[in-house]
Amino acid sequence: MNFESLAKPSVLTQPVYEPGKPIEYVARELGIDVHGIIKLASNENPFGPSPRALAAAKLALEDGELYPDGGCFELRQKLAARHGLGAEQFVVGNGSNEIIELLGHAFVGAGDEVVMGAPAFVVYKLVTLLFGAKAVEVPLLNWRHDLPAIAAAITPRTKLVYVCTPNNPTGTANTEAELLAFVRALPVHVIAVIDEAYAEYVENPPDLRPLIREGRKVVCLRTFSKIYGLASLRIGYGYGSAELAALLNRVRQPFNVNAIAQAAAIAALDDHEFAASCAAANRHGLHQLEQGCMKHGWHFVPSVANFMLIEVGDGMRVFAALQHHGIIVRPVKSYGLPGWIRVTVGTAEQNERLLRELHTVLRAP
Repeated sequence: MNFESLAKPSVLTQPVYEPGKPIEYVARELGIDVHGIIKLASNENPFGPSPRALAAAKLALEDGELYPDGGCFELRQKLAARHGLGAEQFVVGNGSNEIIELLGHAFVGAGDEVVMGAPAFVVYKLVTLLFGAKAVEVPLLNWRHDLPAIAAAITPRTKLVYVCTPNNPTGTANTEAELLAFVRALPVHVIAVIDEAYAEYVENPPDLRPLIREGRKVVCLRTFSKIYGLASLRIGYGYGSAELAALLNRVRQPFNVNAIAQAAAIAALDDHEFAASCAAANRHGLHQLEQGCMKHGWHFVPSVANFMLIEVGDGMRVFAALQHHGIIVRPVKSYGLPGWIRVTVGTAEQNERLLRELHTVLRAP
């Protein structure tokens, strides 16, 4: 009798998340100097973490023998001051991905439904299936979440509805007015999950705190993986009502966020200049990529995040070919977009190299 015969049947059909290829993997696979490869596949910050975050992380390592603060007290205090909410309204996770899983633990089971856009961040669907529920996918409209269609897809079995804005993988966003109206019209048995992972890149991101103060069933997700450059430390958070945060804290593991990540996140929140400079550089990078695409006649989806979709004909072929040129991008066939690639906005030099090498690849027979 093997392990598969002992596993729950649902595990055998559970899809597996496909991350962007690591630089070291491509270097070994193709025999390329690791220092000559740029990774523009996972929407990471090309400028790294802030110096303050790095210093705080190194200092925290000196107490590596101690367990971390299991309640993330200081970080929640800092987040409360930042958002103008109570510290008890926050839950901190091992990346915002863990908050998505905690929502599944707390609210989703067999026979339930979870509504989401398509394409959108694939983890919503993976977690839904993990808990034996049905993922109800609603196609985007003009590359944005079709909120009226999402509302129409809700049934008495719906527990959660996910809206990612800016959306991954399209980089598009819904307006504040649209989101406020959407959440206010939801049935009382549905929880709205608004994923704001890329909100810090938007010049005037929607303010959804009025929904929380009105007592609406909503939770917002944020991460330190993107503009704060702390993806390797895995730290994110959710905010909403104190009742909701308490429920999510009931189902999370003790010491789920390490002390190094907590220290770096606290320091990163104080480094306003670094975050502002990253956001400004990202806007310049988006403009650079847009201009390059228009120059070569490539179709792209205008983005407000730190990545962009570019139509290339055969995404998997271009993905593979670019690796031989030392550039890692993300094919999005798994998102139902086989003719496209998703490209992270890099530094000005990285963006220029991408445009040059992509032009070479697309001209090749």
